[in-house]
Amino acid sequence: MENPYLPYPVRIDDIEIATEDKSLKTFKFVFLNEGDEEKFAYQAGQFAELSIPGVGEIPIGIASSPVEKGFVKFTVFRTGVVTSYLHNMKVGDIMGLRGPLGNWYPWDKLEGKNVVIIGGGFAFTTLRSSIVYMLDPANRSKFGNIDVVYGARSPGMLLYREELYEWEKRSDINMHITVDGTDDPDWKYNKGFVPQIVEEKAPQADADTFAIVCGPPIMIKFTQPALTKLGYGPDQIIMSLENRMKCGIGMCGRCNIGKELVCKDGPVFTLEEINMTPKEY
Repeated sequence: MENPYLPYPVRIDDIEIATEDKSLKTFKFVFLNEGDEEKFAYQAGQFAELSIPGVGEIPIGIASSPVEKGFVKFTVFRTGVVTSYLHNMKVGDIMGLRGPLGNWYPWDKLEGKNVVIIGGGFAFTTLRSSIVYMLDPANRSKFGNIDVVYGARSPGMLLYREELYEWEKRSDINMHITVDGTDDPDWKYNKGFVPQIVEEKAPQADADTFAIVCGPPIMIKFTQPALTKLGYGPDQIIMSLENRMKCGIGMCGRCNIGKELVCKDGPVFTLEEINMTPKEY
């Protein structure tokens, strides 16, 4: 974009209720102007600012994948003024999309490697983008084994449930779905917090295995020692600190961790990089 402050105009093309409590909705946007989709070229792991004139904007991870064309998706948790306004908007409404912003998961480095995806709650958006990217027929042969550990508080709070169950049926990806707890007698997957399931189900590390972690700060904190027990070095643990995102271009200074501006230098860092910053994340 020539001016990073100016959003692209987009139209809401579809809205899906993502969780049973209706606190999360997935919005599908299409670009109004020819050529804007091409300009909005992004990688799995990046985010964007959803902009509503007269209301404000909010940084959200991109849930669609670069291999999905003709639209871009975001799953939004209703938590403040902008997100509440967006939740009340309708199909056909016009708003803005600024980005793409931030860095992304290091796909060049991960080619030829085994990848463990670890996510919790509604932070699974960029991980959904990553899984779709890796499973695309044009890309699947670029990666080794793919393991996914994904958890939520309850079955009804899992995002992208239909896709989760479709991925589980595949032979080229290992799904480890979990919930904190449930009384549902038909629940056939794991019960337990994500770090526990990581320790039980994730593969042992070798030189060709990397872990991508995105979730609430408390989940990230307790997943790190679980991965360490499995032999993952700090350079093999890749984290997204997207909860620290603010303006998206490092101008407001509110996203910093020490000298690092998460909006500009991240949100994706290795644990090795994070260990060189103050423990503020």
